Amino acid sequence: MNLLPKSSKEFGSVDYWEKFFQQRGKKAFEWYGTYLELCGVLHKYIKPREKVLVIGCGNSELSEQLYDVGYRDIVNIDISEVVIKQMKECNATRRPQMSFLKMDMTQMEFPDASFQVVLDKGTLDAVLTDEEEKTLQQVDRMLAEVGRVLQVGGRYLCISLAQAHILKKAVGHFSREGWMVRVHQVANSQDQVLEAEPQFSLPVFAFIMTKFRPVPGSALQIFELCAQEQGKPVRLESAERLAEAVQERQQYAWLCSQLRRKARLGSVSLDLCDGDTGEPRYTLHVVDSPTVKPSRDNHFAIFIIPQGRETEWLFGMDEGRKQLAASAGFRRLITVALHRGQQYESMDHIQAELSARVMELAPAGMPTQQQVPFLSVGGDIGVRTVQHQDCSPLSGDYVIEDVQGDDKRYFRRLIFLSNRNVVQSEARLLKDVSHKAQKKRKKDRKKQRPADAEDLPAAPGQSIDKSYLCCEHHKAMIAGLALLRNPELLLARPCYDVIMFDVDSKDPTLGMSCPPPAFVEQSFLQKVKSILTPEGVFILNLVCRDLGLKDSVLAGLKAVFPLLYVRRIEGEVNEILFCQLHPEQKLATPELLETAQALEQTLRKPGRGWDDTYVLSDMLKTVKIV
Repeated sequence: MNLLPKSSKEFGSVDYWEKFFQQRGKKAFEWYGTYLELCGVLHKYIKPREKVLVIGCGNSELSEQLYDVGYRDIVNIDISEVVIKQMKECNATRRPQMSFLKMDMTQMEFPDASFQVVLDKGTLDAVLTDEEEKTLQQVDRMLAEVGRVLQVGGRYLCISLAQAHILKKAVGHFSREGWMVRVHQVANSQDQVLEAEPQFSLPVFAFIMTKFRPVPGSALQIFELCAQEQGKPVRLESAERLAEAVQERQQYAWLCSQLRRKARLGSVSLDLCDGDTGEPRYTLHVVDSPTVKPSRDNHFAIFIIPQGRETEWLFGMDEGRKQLAASAGFRRLITVALHRGQQYESMDHIQAELSARVMELAPAGMPTQQQVPFLSVGGDIGVRTVQHQDCSPLSGDYVIEDVQGDDKRYFRRLIFLSNRNVVQSEARLLKDVSHKAQKKRKKDRKKQRPADAEDLPAAPGQSIDKSYLCCEHHKAMIAGLALLRNPELLLARPCYDVIMFDVDSKDPTLGMSCPPPAFVEQSFLQKVKSILTPEGVFILNLVCRDLGLKDSVLAGLKAVFPLLYVRRIEGEVNEILFCQLHPEQKLATPELLETAQALEQTLRKPGRGWDDTYVLSDMLKTVKIV
């Protein structure tokens, strides 16, 4: 039997609802959840002794169930004479104190301030089918009547899908009247689906509009969102921000429904926020691995990234996460990054906090009782200590923090919060060492090999380890110094044998994030050329995703430096350009390239730094680094 309207406009038609209830008979029709699914919100905002008006009651069992748990003073109205007759017959004997009246809610016959609660389950959604003038006028009359029959301090409790036009109308109307506006997400509503669209889930919300006594000249407006049944409401600064917050939760519910229904959805990311503050607490990336063959135990896993390691290629880039998921051997892997500024007690606490939410993202076909493993590196949540936080007029908010790497060594990082997954600058910290360890280190240095890590305590000191290069592209840039033919002549010249550019651009609209365009303009490059020795090397870190712009930059460089060699960094977008003045120098000869590659490999070895090479300690004294 088809009980669905041909168009949404029919929801506001008296004839439609008469036919609807005649065809449906006495079977209850619950639009947005049953009493058990809504009772947490209802009991929170309705007291048993309060007088309650239910508008557009239909043949829902909600009023009956409220009555049976102690809510006696309930009046129900509906425009359908058929349904009112049905409900009177059903409840006359069992619920004598509850009344059912045929009445138009846009022209109610009750005196002013007759009720303490007006309860609306889906009625506003059914009436506000579009934004045509006639519809909006009808809704205005409905909401005005709700306001008239409510006492000061009373509440309009509206169960709704909170679609954008409905939220805009309801919030706008009552906030202009000076009422307090709260939107409460109904718990476990992500499993509710409209009968009209069984393949599309929408979360259910409750609008709680509290009537305040008008204050002449007051412009105070209160907007709150409560995303959890027991959570603390979050105060929002405007109706627009409230609408955005509701939309974020709707998008999350839609995403969960898609992930539950589809075996593979590609790479998806989302934030989970602190229910009390609204601040992001976890960032999740959902990664599906089509190459993994399904088996009984490899459906789904959660990977907790230790604090400070979310910027690593394996965890911070799409390709890295795909490699991680494939190597872990799961059809779907969710990586979880922990946010700075949040407190995390332990790995067990994180697992308990995430368990309910991440299960909503499980793939289709996973058995109901399947155990989902939580994975990590080293079994702990890592260490992140903020040393300084401030705001730069050029770069915005930034933070300097110490994090612990996978080898238990500490690193100090500069992070611009406008791009919080990119390490702007990084240095390894020296470890605090005992007298015995210091003597051992001196002995090791004489032997030209690093001290054993296990002999040193893990806590960092405040000194920078100048022998260690953290960034892969820096290792490639330093290796380019091996391309110099006569390093022993470095100190004899007034100009620079090596000039390095590693400059970040602050303009996110460009397709090139390093360097800024001014650093590759012809006039500037000519100045670089003027201070470079004839056999010197100009080394540039280039990060450019715009292929057309990259070609233009390379052409400009070749116009000034005819000899150009490009070194690509595996797993990164950085490219290191080595530029020289004279093609006859044959910079990229096999012998020189072999020397540079050997030097780069030396720099990449664990525990090795640039002072372990035979020539760099003198070279660095005359290198111009930008």
